[in-house]
Amino acid sequence: MVVADPTMDEPRTQATAEAPQAAQEVLSGARITCRSIDAEGVKTVFGYPGGAVIPLYDAIPAASFKHVLVRFEQWAALAAVGYARATGDVGVCIATSGPGATNLVTALADAFLDSVPIVAITGQVNQSLIGRDGFQEVDITGITLPVTKHNYLVRRPEDIAPTIKEAFYLARSGRPGPVLVDIPKDVFLASAPFTYPTKTGRKSYQPNLVPNMRQVRLAANAINSAKKPVIMAGHGIILSRAEDDFRRFAERSGIPVIYTLLGLGAMDEHHPQSLGMMGMHGHRHVNRALEECDLLVNIGARFDDRATGKVAGFAPNAKIVHVDIDPAEIGKNIRTDVPVVGDAGEALKLLVNEVDQRDHASWMAWIQSERNVALERALDDIPETPEPYAIIKAIADVTDREAIVTTDVGQHQMWSAQYLGIKHGMRWITSGGLGTMGFGLPSAIGAKMGRPDLEVWAVIGDGGFQMSSSEMATAVQERLDINIAVINNGHLGMVRQWQDLFQNRNYSEVAISSPDFVKLAEAYGATGIRVTKSDEIVPAIERARSIKGPVLVEFVIDPEANVYPIVPPGASNSEMMHHPQWVPAEEDL
Repeated sequence: MVVADPTMDEPRTQATAEAPQAAQEVLSGARITCRSIDAEGVKTVFGYPGGAVIPLYDAIPAASFKHVLVRFEQWAALAAVGYARATGDVGVCIATSGPGATNLVTALADAFLDSVPIVAITGQVNQSLIGRDGFQEVDITGITLPVTKHNYLVRRPEDIAPTIKEAFYLARSGRPGPVLVDIPKDVFLASAPFTYPTKTGRKSYQPNLVPNMRQVRLAANAINSAKKPVIMAGHGIILSRAEDDFRRFAERSGIPVIYTLLGLGAMDEHHPQSLGMMGMHGHRHVNRALEECDLLVNIGARFDDRATGKVAGFAPNAKIVHVDIDPAEIGKNIRTDVPVVGDAGEALKLLVNEVDQRDHASWMAWIQSERNVALERALDDIPETPEPYAIIKAIADVTDREAIVTTDVGQHQMWSAQYLGIKHGMRWITSGGLGTMGFGLPSAIGAKMGRPDLEVWAVIGDGGFQMSSSEMATAVQERLDINIAVINNGHLGMVRQWQDLFQNRNYSEVAISSPDFVKLAEAYGATGIRVTKSDEIVPAIERARSIKGPVLVEFVIDPEANVYPIVPPGASNSEMMHHPQWVPAEEDL
């Protein structure tokens, strides 16, 4: 936690000194906060009022930004996450002290693990009550220290503007992440001259964007000499908006591309070099490529355990090149032979000029021969009951893969990752590192607020939807054209699947009753549609797209449907379990 004080921070002192001294407005801390948010170009803020932020909400009507009233503070922060992921801008949320602030913690952790730039502004009790267990007092800076990139407790109204300036700078620079600014109520009420700083920075914070050229050349040499290389595309490519540079690098090097969950969309999945998702629920041929490759080039991913499986069995024959903006991630989980510290986009601009033009056609052909062809053919045989993969593929096909798709967490999330065929990185919004249930609907609201020009679909399980279904009221209130696909299997599906496969079918507390989702949507003032047969899937999707305002489409699926492949807990990716319909080739027995 940092107590904001210009006398303790040289860059802020400099910014204040450079400001014009004449004709400064004297404003309340609340108005300074709003004017500072406006100065950062923020268009939309998500929040929920309460006692400690009443002065701030008194100033909000005069601000230029739009405030979206959510129904729960956690969903305000996750809407800010969706906004940031869809736009590339910093998402902003507001909450009051005590429970309002603590309700943000899960969403801050979500943003922290997935490197999403958001700024959370929380109210705090009057300074005279801090440390005295006053009504709705919590040490939110202490609580959020492990799940924020940085946080502040502001003690004086004149510190608000430079602190917010720095908060936005820290949130968006280097490896992005959440920053929290805690402001006591009496600081909102006090007054000070207002000038927004034009510069910011911290001598102790110098993110390394441009990698060392020697390391780039070492990486290029490894790439140029590899016989069976694979590129592992991570979220860092999307965060640095480097999709075009990445495609040029991949095409020049001729290397097949695999994706982490959050790296999907770094290059169009229908590109000839795209193989699909790796890891626990990755495609068979992708994990087989990892087993056989002699070089793995990780760009912008952190070797999460869901991607690697058992570390000892991960890419056992491969030399590892790791490009990451955060030096702490290099070698943290997987041994690295060639570290390249820097922004993914900057690294790719340098690498593309150092790698040879190559064609790995024979290597690609071998990988394609490992596809689960028997299963792919079996999946084309659509039964009467809606199949999850058919629902996901229909959404992708009808929208031409141009829509923003958010998901909740669970089986539907993995089916979406496997079958959407993501075309654009900033249109795939899901909770990766934290796996936050309830994520799908609020993130869709944030995405639509940020990109009203794009179609938005939220794919959600019946369990996750019931966590944040109250945000239907927000969607209706804001008249948002979002479509919500609820994949209803009557269970907490992923937990049920694990109990099915690994706990001897001991189904403990996973059957979940639901309200009538169609009536629930209608009660909120939205449209509800139910699908129970396969031939109803596409008409329902098309109808939803034709309706203005929020539409909920409930797809009733088989409660016993499982996601395959799946890597058992503690196993290597090579030990993945396959769909029962797949019969292995003789060489795999």
